[in-house]
Amino acid sequence: MKVIVAEDQGMLRGALSALLDLEDDIEVVGQAENGEQALQMIESLAPDVVVMDIEMPYMTGLDVAEKLKERKNPCRVVILTTFSRTGYFQRAMRAGVKGFLLKDSPIAELAAALRNVYSGGRAVSPELALTFWEAENPLTEREREVLKLAREGLSAPDIANKLYLSSGTVRNYLSEAIQKLNAKNRIDALSIAEKNGWLD
Repeated sequence: MKVIVAEDQGMLRGALSALLDLEDDIEVVGQAENGEQALQMIESLAPDVVVMDIEMPYMTGLDVAEKLKERKNPCRVVILTTFSRTGYFQRAMRAGVKGFLLKDSPIAELAAALRNVYSGGRAVSPELALTFWEAENPLTEREREVLKLAREGLSAPDIANKLYLSSGTVRNYLSEAIQKLNAKNRIDALSIAEKNGWLD
Protein backbone atom coordinates (compact mmCIF):
# COMPACT_ATOMS: atom_id res chain seq x y z
CA MET A 1 0.00 0.00 0.00
CA LYS A 2 1.33 3.44 -0.97
CA VAL A 3 1.03 6.10 1.74
CA ILE A 4 1.67 9.84 2.00
CA VAL A 5 2.34 11.39 5.43
CA ALA A 6 1.24 15.03 5.83
CA GLU A 7 2.29 16.70 9.09
CA ASP A 8 3.68 20.21 9.65
CA GLN A 9 6.09 19.19 12.43
CA GLY A 10 9.22 17.96 10.67
CA MET A 11 10.46 15.61 13.38
CA LEU A 12 7.09 13.91 13.82
CA ARG A 13 6.64 13.65 10.05
CA GLY A 14 10.05 12.01 9.66
CA ALA A 15 9.53 9.61 12.58
CA LEU A 16 6.07 8.56 11.39
CA SER A 17 7.30 7.97 7.86
CA ALA A 18 10.35 5.97 9.01
CA LEU A 19 8.28 3.78 11.34
CA LEU A 20 5.56 3.12 8.76
CA ASP A 21 8.20 2.31 6.15
CA LEU A 22 9.42 -0.54 8.39
CA GLU A 23 6.10 -2.34 7.84
CA ASP A 24 6.40 -4.94 5.06
CA ASP A 25 3.20 -3.92 3.28
CA ILE A 26 3.46 -0.11 3.65
CA GLU A 27 5.55 2.17 1.46
CA VAL A 28 5.71 5.89 2.26
CA VAL A 29 5.88 7.53 -1.17
CA GLY A 30 5.80 11.17 -0.04
CA GLN A 31 5.93 13.55 2.91
CA ALA A 32 4.07 16.88 2.95
CA GLU A 33 4.53 19.72 5.42
CA ASN A 34 1.24 21.50 4.73
CA GLY A 35 -2.21 20.83 3.33
CA GLU A 36 -1.59 22.44 -0.04
CA GLN A 37 1.51 20.32 -0.63
CA ALA A 38 -0.38 17.21 0.52
CA LEU A 39 -3.12 17.83 -2.05
CA GLN A 40 -0.58 18.28 -4.88
CA MET A 41 1.28 15.11 -3.85
CA ILE A 42 -1.93 13.06 -3.68
CA GLU A 43 -2.85 14.20 -7.19
CA SER A 44 0.61 13.48 -8.64
CA LEU A 45 1.66 10.34 -6.69
CA ALA A 46 -1.78 8.66 -6.44
CA PRO A 47 -1.25 7.00 -3.02
CA ASP A 48 -3.78 4.52 -1.61
CA VAL A 49 -3.96 6.29 1.75
CA VAL A 50 -2.93 9.68 3.13
CA VAL A 51 -2.23 10.15 6.86
CA MET A 52 -2.86 13.80 7.73
CA ASP A 53 -2.62 16.04 10.74
CA ILE A 54 -5.87 17.92 11.28
CA GLU A 55 -4.16 21.29 11.88
CA MET A 56 -1.76 22.31 9.08
CA PRO A 57 -0.76 25.58 7.39
CA TYR A 58 -2.52 26.75 4.17
CA MET A 59 -5.12 23.97 4.27
CA THR A 60 -6.16 21.78 7.21
CA GLY A 61 -6.43 18.01 6.91
CA LEU A 62 -10.22 18.43 6.73
CA ASP A 63 -9.95 21.01 3.91
CA VAL A 64 -7.86 18.52 1.94
CA ALA A 65 -10.35 15.70 2.63
CA GLU A 66 -13.21 17.90 1.38
CA LYS A 67 -11.28 18.78 -1.79
CA LEU A 68 -10.54 15.09 -2.48
CA LYS A 69 -14.20 14.21 -2.07
CA GLU A 70 -15.19 17.07 -4.38
CA ARG A 71 -12.71 15.87 -7.02
CA LYS A 72 -13.80 12.23 -6.54
CA ASN A 73 -10.18 11.28 -5.77
CA PRO A 74 -10.08 7.64 -4.57
CA CYS A 75 -7.27 8.22 -2.03
CA ARG A 76 -8.49 7.23 1.45
CA VAL A 77 -7.97 9.73 4.25
CA VAL A 78 -6.85 9.01 7.82
CA ILE A 79 -6.79 12.04 10.14
CA LEU A 80 -4.42 12.28 13.10
CA THR A 81 -5.45 14.66 15.83
CA THR A 82 -4.82 15.75 19.41
CA PHE A 83 -8.35 17.17 19.49
CA SER A 84 -11.51 15.28 20.33
CA ARG A 85 -13.88 18.01 19.18
CA THR A 86 -17.11 16.52 17.90
CA GLY A 87 -17.53 19.23 15.27
CA TYR A 88 -14.28 18.06 13.68
CA PHE A 89 -15.40 14.46 13.72
CA GLN A 90 -18.75 15.18 12.12
CA ARG A 91 -17.13 17.33 9.44
CA ALA A 92 -14.59 14.55 8.81
CA MET A 93 -17.35 11.96 8.37
CA ARG A 94 -19.16 14.22 5.89
CA ALA A 95 -15.90 14.64 3.95
CA GLY A 96 -15.60 10.86 3.64
CA VAL A 97 -12.65 10.49 6.05
CA LYS A 98 -12.08 6.78 6.78
CA GLY A 99 -9.89 7.02 9.88
CA PHE A 100 -9.75 9.35 12.88
CA LEU A 101 -6.90 8.59 15.30
CA LEU A 102 -5.12 10.24 18.19
CA LYS A 103 -1.59 11.43 17.48
CA ASP A 104 -0.19 9.52 20.42
CA SER A 105 -1.56 6.15 19.22
CA PRO A 106 1.14 3.44 19.09
CA ILE A 107 2.61 2.93 15.61
CA ALA A 108 1.27 -0.66 15.52
CA GLU A 109 -2.25 0.73 16.03
CA LEU A 110 -1.73 3.25 13.22
CA ALA A 111 -0.40 0.57 10.84
CA ALA A 112 -3.37 -1.69 11.68
CA ALA A 113 -5.76 1.22 11.10
CA LEU A 114 -4.17 1.93 7.70
CA ARG A 115 -4.60 -1.72 6.66
CA ASN A 116 -8.20 -1.63 7.79
CA VAL A 117 -8.92 1.56 5.84
CA TYR A 118 -7.01 0.26 2.80
CA SER A 119 -9.20 -2.83 2.71
CA GLY A 120 -12.37 -0.72 2.79
CA GLY A 121 -13.01 -0.39 6.54
CA ARG A 122 -12.97 2.51 8.98
CA ALA A 123 -10.77 3.20 12.00
CA VAL A 124 -11.53 5.46 14.97
CA SER A 125 -9.49 5.60 18.20
CA PRO A 126 -11.61 4.12 21.02
CA GLU A 127 -11.00 7.22 23.19
CA LEU A 128 -12.28 9.48 20.40
CA ALA A 129 -15.23 7.21 19.62
CA LEU A 130 -16.35 7.48 23.25
CA THR A 131 -16.26 11.28 23.21
CA PHE A 132 -18.19 11.42 19.95
CA TRP A 133 -20.69 8.87 21.11
CA GLU A 134 -21.43 10.99 24.16
CA ALA A 135 -22.04 13.97 21.90
CA GLU A 136 -24.78 12.18 20.02
CA ASN A 137 -27.92 13.96 18.93
CA PRO A 138 -29.44 15.63 22.02
CA LEU A 139 -32.83 16.14 20.32
CA THR A 140 -35.78 13.82 20.84
CA GLU A 141 -37.67 12.38 17.87
CA ARG A 142 -40.50 14.91 18.40
CA GLU A 143 -38.13 17.90 18.66
CA ARG A 144 -36.47 16.83 15.41
CA GLU A 145 -39.87 16.53 13.74
CA VAL A 146 -40.90 20.01 14.87
CA LEU A 147 -37.58 21.53 13.76
CA LYS A 148 -37.82 19.85 10.35
CA LEU A 149 -41.26 21.39 9.80
CA ALA A 150 -39.97 24.76 11.01
CA ARG A 151 -37.19 24.40 8.41
CA GLU A 152 -39.92 24.18 5.74
CA GLY A 153 -41.08 27.59 6.89
CA LEU A 154 -44.18 26.43 8.81
CA SER A 155 -45.41 28.52 11.73
CA ALA A 156 -46.12 27.03 15.17
CA PRO A 157 -49.91 26.80 14.50
CA ASP A 158 -49.22 25.11 11.10
CA ILE A 159 -46.86 22.60 12.74
CA ALA A 160 -49.47 22.00 15.45
CA ASN A 161 -52.14 21.18 12.82
CA LYS A 162 -49.82 18.87 10.97
CA LEU A 163 -48.79 16.92 14.09
CA TYR A 164 -52.20 17.06 15.86
CA LEU A 165 -50.69 18.99 18.76
CA SER A 166 -51.58 22.29 20.39
CA SER A 167 -49.64 25.41 19.40
CA GLY A 168 -48.41 25.70 23.00
CA THR A 169 -46.94 22.18 22.87
CA VAL A 170 -45.18 22.96 19.59
CA ARG A 171 -43.74 26.15 21.10
CA ASN A 172 -42.53 24.09 24.09
CA TYR A 173 -40.76 21.62 21.77
CA LEU A 174 -39.13 24.50 19.90
CA SER A 175 -37.93 26.26 23.05
CA GLU A 176 -36.70 22.93 24.44
CA ALA A 177 -34.66 22.36 21.25
CA ILE A 178 -33.31 25.93 21.33
CA GLN A 179 -32.22 25.43 24.95
CA LYS A 180 -30.60 22.02 24.36
CA LEU A 181 -28.57 23.36 21.43
CA ASN A 182 -27.58 26.56 23.28
CA ALA A 183 -29.08 28.45 20.37
CA LYS A 184 -30.15 32.10 20.31
CA ASN A 185 -33.43 31.43 18.49
CA ARG A 186 -35.25 29.01 16.19
CA ILE A 187 -33.11 29.91 13.13
CA ASP A 188 -29.90 29.42 15.12
CA ALA A 189 -31.19 26.07 16.48
CA LEU A 190 -31.95 24.91 12.94
CA SER A 191 -28.52 25.91 11.71
CA ILE A 192 -26.76 24.09 14.63
CA ALA A 193 -28.86 20.95 14.19
CA GLU A 194 -28.28 20.91 10.42
CA LYS A 195 -24.53 21.49 10.75
CA ASN A 196 -24.28 18.47 13.07
CA GLY A 197 -26.45 16.30 10.85
CA TRP A 198 -29.04 15.97 13.66
CA LEU A 199 -32.11 16.44 11.49
CA ASP A 200 -31.38 13.64 9.01
